[in-house]
Amino acid sequence: MTRKALWWGVLVVGVALIVAPLAMGLPGKAAAGARMLGDFQPIMAPAQVQQTSDYYYKVFVPLGQITPVFTNANANKFQGYLQGMQAAGLKIPPAAAKDFTGLVGMMKQAVPIASQVPAGLAHYKPLVDTMQGNVNDFRQVNSLPSFNLFAWFFIVPGILLVLLAGAGLWTGGAVRLHVGRPHPAA
Repeated sequence: MTRKALWWGVLVVGVALIVAPLAMGLPGKAAAGARMLGDFQPIMAPAQVQQTSDYYYKVFVPLGQITPVFTNANANKFQGYLQGMQAAGLKIPPAAAKDFTGLVGMMKQAVPIASQVPAGLAHYKPLVDTMQGNVNDFRQVNSLPSFNLFAWFFIVPGILLVLLAGAGLWTGGAVRLHVGRPHPAA
């Protein structure tokens, strides 16, 4: 292989290191990655993940166990109880009747929301589990140098290789790389 062919190979590798990241849109994608890491940093803090997990398992999961009570059939039963007590001649104080009627009305309003709670719990469980399982991974990725520098890890060596190849090609081979050869053991 001639030296000139070697320099052309170095030039091609250098140009590829410059062009490839730009052709893939790496600077823009890396900037988006940096923004995403910044946006997720407060959410993925260990204490925040623990709080999210506690809300899910200690508040919303137990709530899911009582939502089956919130049905139109049950609301109608309670309304029937009030009407039955009144029809039976039981004297219900007006304030209690108003509270009971308000409770029944609130129960009927909650039916559409309560019916979605089991599906919501199923939907958010993988999110909570994923957050819990990725706290350390997120910490490691977030400790990397800025993603905005990522493209430059390719472009800078590419520029150096292009300059080196250019010097080798256009100086008539005056720039030489010494490639060591193994020497027989003495």
